[in-house]
Amino acid sequence: MTIAEYNKSVDDFSDGLYRFVLKNTGNEDKAKDIIQDTYEKLWMRISFVNYEKVKSYLYTTAYHTMIDILRKEKRFSSLDDHNIDASECQIQYTGIQEVLNKAITHLPADQKSVILLRDYEGYSYEEIAELTGLSESQVKVYIFRGRMFLKNYLGSIEALI
Repeated sequence: MTIAEYNKSVDDFSDGLYRFVLKNTGNEDKAKDIIQDTYEKLWMRISFVNYEKVKSYLYTTAYHTMIDILRKEKRFSSLDDHNIDASECQIQYTGIQEVLNKAITHLPADQKSVILLRDYEGYSYEEIAELTGLSESQVKVYIFRGRMFLKNYLGSIEALI
């Protein structure tokens, strides 16, 4: 890949990549760091990555970097971080999108990623399998389980309205 192609990949894919990581992490600074790390890794392997495969490389690298960071943070979180404040227990309806986003944060990382890639970004099962390194059947299972969790978590749409 040439430097011009690298710059074109930044222009073409950075926004979508950022949205994907931000939806998974929920933290703008963390998402920016992951995207920066992803493009740094691409820069280090610029001579080995073919431009036709750069989108797949970027999403795969960002996904794995994000999972590594989330797992690392999960190991270091303590019970003190999970104290529940009484004000957090009162649920108020603020919009279906906000309720759905809150529900998605409760999904395991793998299910959350494949749900976001499929339903928010519009990727096919085959593309998701290529991006995440999972088999296509495993992608389908994670999407099914994630959707079932969301269905049970949210209940019926009438209950939200």
